[in-house]
Amino acid sequence: MNFIRKMVTSHSQEDVQLYSELKKLLNFSPRKIYKYRKAFTHRSVQMLDSKGIPINYERLEFLGDSILGSVIAAYLYKKVPEGTEGYLTQMRSKIVSREHLNELGKDLDLIRFVKSNIDQTNVGDNIHGNIFEALVGAIYLDRGYKYCQKFIYEKVIVPYVDIAKLEGKITSYKGLIIEWCQKQKKNYNFDTYEDSGNESVKHFSVKVSIDGEQIAKGRATSKKKAEEQAAKRVYFAFQEEISIN
Repeated sequence: MNFIRKMVTSHSQEDVQLYSELKKLLNFSPRKIYKYRKAFTHRSVQMLDSKGIPINYERLEFLGDSILGSVIAAYLYKKVPEGTEGYLTQMRSKIVSREHLNELGKDLDLIRFVKSNIDQTNVGDNIHGNIFEALVGAIYLDRGYKYCQKFIYEKVIVPYVDIAKLEGKITSYKGLIIEWCQKQKKNYNFDTYEDSGNESVKHFSVKVSIDGEQIAKGRATSKKKAEEQAAKRVYFAFQEEISIN
C-alpha cells in the first residue's frame, strides 16, 4: 500500500495507470516503471535520454530474446531428458519463432501500451513479438531472472507449449522443402523477383522449380513471406512423399 501511495505522489497519472495494468498482466508488482515505458516506446517517437541515447524498446528486445531463449532451453532440458541437442534446439526454435512470439504479443494485447508516431495498422505483425521480448527484458532489469522465469512459465509455457504438437509443427516450409530435396538428390530453385505491378506497396513473387519443373508460385510483401507461401504449396503438392520426422 505504501508503494502505491508513493507511485501516486511521485509519478504521473499515466505512470500510475501503466503500473496498475502491468500489475494485472504480470501477476506481480513492477517497481521501475520507466523500464516498462521504454519497453513500449517505438523508435519513431525519436526520444533521447540526457546522454543523447535513443529511448526505445530495441535494446530491451535484444536482452529479452536472450533471456526467453535461456528459460525455454532450461525447461526443455528438464522436460525432455532423452532429447538430443539437435532435437532441443529445434523445439526451442519452434517455441520462440517470430510467428509464435507475434501470436503471444497479440494475445496479451501489448500493442495497447505502445507509444509510436506510426499508425498501428502500418507497423507490421512483428511489432507484437518485438514488444513481448522487450517486456521480458524490462522484467529482468526491474525484478531479476526469477521473475522472468515466472512470467515466461505462466504466459508462454503453460498455455502454449505442447511437446507432442510442437514435434509435428512446421516452422519453415522452405527449409523443409530444401532438406527434402537434398535428401532425395533433387535439384531445386527458388526464383524470387520484385513484382509490384500497379500497387503502391512493394511485392515479391517466387517460382519454385524441382528438377526443372515449376511446381508452385507465391506472392507477398516480403521475399521471405513469398518464399514460404510458395514452399507451402510445394509441400502440399508432395505431402505424401515428404517426411517431416
